Amino acid sequence: MADKQDLNAGFTGTPVEQPEGLAKAAQSAAGGVKREVYAVTAGARDHPHTASALLLGIGIVAFGFGYLLGRSSESSASYWR
Repeated sequence: MADKQDLNAGFTGTPVEQPEGLAKAAQSAAGGVKREVYAVTAGARDHPHTASALLLGIGIVAFGFGYLLGRSSESSASYWR
């Protein structure tokens, strides 16, 4: 019969062996992303008008950039001829 500690090892939330190499780097990166997302949301919560103005400004710039790219890729031949 299997030892009860071995059976519960995968379900406790704590791995038996600590991550190393790529798994450790990925875990560290995920922790950094979570901290940055929390900082951004906390800043947006404290300054809602600034956050909405930034989002609106980024949207306008992205729309303009997409419009300019679309106009520059237009050929001189018309599709309706």
